[in-house]
Amino acid sequence: MIRNAVPEDADGIARIFLESAEYHAELDPERYLIPAVETIVARYRNVPAGSDVLILVAELNGEIVGFLDARLEHSPDAMHRDMTFCHIAEVAVRLSSRSQGIGGRLLSAAEDWGRQRGAEFASLEYHDANTRAGSFYRDRMGYRSASVTVLKRL
Repeated sequence: MIRNAVPEDADGIARIFLESAEYHAELDPERYLIPAVETIVARYRNVPAGSDVLILVAELNGEIVGFLDARLEHSPDAMHRDMTFCHIAEVAVRLSSRSQGIGGRLLSAAEDWGRQRGAEFASLEYHDANTRAGSFYRDRMGYRSASVTVLKRL
């Protein structure tokens, strides 16, 4: 079941967030870290109320197995058309629950939410080394590359 998160879901969200953070810290330890569990619990227990933020959870047998954090945003670039984006800030599914369609259902629900609020595009980012995620977003969910972010250590 996909549903809106409530403050009591923060502990379950934090467990999945930290599992994802561990994976990303292994992919790119210069850029990613594993935050304190208290930081993530507070972040999702105190979600600002409003129509520009969506936090979803995926529940299976009464347990949270995935979550998604989306925000309605506008590009700060004056060259970009003035439009609303449904930006997927976080999406994660517990490792033991992957390949069951949960991520796709979370993304589809967020896309529907964004569309209903006037978003013209859904956007998200993923690490280039995360080829499994890249394939999922492009091949299964229909996303395409629109920009490239490059980094240089200073």
